[in-house]
Amino acid sequence: MSTAVLKAGLVGLGSMGRHHARVLAGLEGVELVGVVDPMGDKNGWAQGAPVLSTVEELIALGVDYAVVACPTALHEEVGLQLADAGVCALIEKPLADTVEGARRLVEAFESRGLVAGVGHIERCNPALRSLRSRLEAGELGDVFQVVTRRQGPFPHRIADVGVVKDLATHDIDLTGWVTGRTYTSIAAHTVSKSGRPHEDMVSAVGQLSDGTMVNHLVNWLSPLKERFTSVTGERGCYIADTLTADLTFHSNAAVTTEWEALRAFRGVSEGDMIRYAIPKREPLLVEHELFRDAVRGESADICTLRQGLLTVEVAAAVLESAASRTTVRLADGQQVGQGLES
Repeated sequence: MSTAVLKAGLVGLGSMGRHHARVLAGLEGVELVGVVDPMGDKNGWAQGAPVLSTVEELIALGVDYAVVACPTALHEEVGLQLADAGVCALIEKPLADTVEGARRLVEAFESRGLVAGVGHIERCNPALRSLRSRLEAGELGDVFQVVTRRQGPFPHRIADVGVVKDLATHDIDLTGWVTGRTYTSIAAHTVSKSGRPHEDMVSAVGQLSDGTMVNHLVNWLSPLKERFTSVTGERGCYIADTLTADLTFHSNAAVTTEWEALRAFRGVSEGDMIRYAIPKREPLLVEHELFRDAVRGESADICTLRQGLLTVEVAAAVLESAASRTTVRLADGQQVGQGLES
């Protein structure tokens, strides 16, 4: 474990890259030594760091690690360059735009023993971190269902992928992360209403390895911006709003009712509602602190490339299901299609 100041670089100064630059510039124990963007720094987002034209120039500065925040289609190319040079990397989600590309990145970094992670930032959202801790402690009992809704207006910054790879990957990863389970099947429908070549709405239903049901609704077609996650289990339901970082618990009633009509219903009934007071630190800062510590050799809960690969595989299965109208099963790396009802 080393406490020496780490030299960090950044690839990409777009809408996400500028936030990475801001956090890196103020991150304790880290020096932002260079930023790569062929378009330059026309908005002044580089925080005073030198702006370079190529990844090779960044590598030549002797960086310890780099954050890859360029378009998704370039993640594989840039990541392989960094791995070949022995540079650790935090790659924005999704890991790559294809399953094959994601697998090549996993192999490149793992074979060299390099620390690498994927920027699935929802893992650092205070509401979801608290939710995960409570599930791990068994506070909900058996988990029955996970439901997510992620919708809002069309983001003009995205041009190379559709809503599945850009947005749904958040929900795929957070679902597996909070439950500690993997996907075993997925069935989905997509639509494209914006005139672009990629889908802009998806509805998916799936199952996890312990039988938990999952539902995802994701779109770029709603004027309402919503980031909703609910987890229902034997003792109640957690609701996480990741826009406000609030976590609420709706418990099953523990009070006997004297109303005969309700007593005949053998399901659950409404109990107490609790909104938890939780510390609310900026998720991106937490993500960078965890990755910095991992590069230092400390124990840190980062999203590994292999975990990022699983998310890319599920996203590919979502698109395959929508295109073929089949339920896609994911088990031991194999996908087997079964017909959906019309």
